[in-house]
Amino acid sequence: MTAFAALLRGVNVGKAKRVPMAEFQALLGGLGYDRVSTLLNSGNAIFHAAKGPPATHAAKIARAISAKFGFDVPVVVKSLQELQAIVRENSLAGSAPDHARLVTVFAQEAKTLEGLAPLAGLLGPSEQFLIGKHAAYLHCPDGILASRVGEALMGKAGNAVTTRNWATVLKLCSRAAGAAP
Repeated sequence: MTAFAALLRGVNVGKAKRVPMAEFQALLGGLGYDRVSTLLNSGNAIFHAAKGPPATHAAKIARAISAKFGFDVPVVVKSLQELQAIVRENSLAGSAPDHARLVTVFAQEAKTLEGLAPLAGLLGPSEQFLIGKHAAYLHCPDGILASRVGEALMGKAGNAVTTRNWATVLKLCSRAAGAAP
């Protein structure tokens, strides 16, 4: 069994696309996943499953959410090993003391991350944007709402990705590692 994190895009923001975390946890259990727990109300879960491609788990979860809630939600699934690699490769973490202003961009496929490169042209003078092998990272000291890159990620340019602040990423990684057999 391997620990995985499931990250949903755009749920529980406003009144649209509501996915209660207790129901999300039950849905994952119903799919056969073990030791399921959720984190925060923004669509994060840790679960255990037989080893297999994270993309397979993502597709399975997305289908189940669509069937249960009646709307489509992009789902990104990362293994514990991938989460650990995401934490290791973030060279911006040391220069970003406020973890709420350091955003990690998750994509199911690395090719999707490469497609974010044009967003670097939107950077403000105090911002930094790094595309790594496993994730992309945006440091926006003035806040995500003041960032043109952040705005693009929340809109059409970010349809195939989901974002989490660095504090949440660290919690997800820690919880997945703590839950690992």
